[in-house]
Amino acid sequence: MPDEISLEDPVTQHPRRTFLKNSLATAVLAAVGSAGLFRPNRALAAEWPKDAFTAKKLEDAVQALFGSATMSPSASIKLKAPAQAENSAQVQIQVSAELPNVEAIAVFVEKNPSPLVAHASFSGADGYFSARMKMAQTSDVVAVVKSGGKLYSARQNIKVTVGGCGG
Repeated sequence: MPDEISLEDPVTQHPRRTFLKNSLATAVLAAVGSAGLFRPNRALAAEWPKDAFTAKKLEDAVQALFGSATMSPSASIKLKAPAQAENSAQVQIQVSAELPNVEAIAVFVEKNPSPLVAHASFSGADGYFSARMKMAQTSDVVAVVKSGGKLYSARQNIKVTVGGCGG
């Protein structure tokens, strides 16, 4: 004769064991979490550069972000963006820097209410950044690259059309 199969739920058979296991697991997780052992170091973002993102002028935003507003134009920075943007809410931009030791790339739109659009820090990576940005009106877009402790820039004017009609 085959063994009998119990249709009872094992959790209801031993509720005290289940309760104790869950309590122990919760206590261990709470202890580990309060000790700081679950701190996700890689997931924690760096300090948000609030002053740079809230600055109203390009020079003020660069100063707040990098500590200096002195930039040198560089042909080693390639700024790829459309000359005319039909949808100002989604303007594709690419910045590549052929400079040694690229530490950071920032993108600014001079006539936006807040000029700083994006900032990326690098460590041992190629100096390349791509994103979509929003533009308030026709303006110069400035890419600033920090390399070897110095700031380099490239600039391109992008015409924003109203409704895609070239106006």
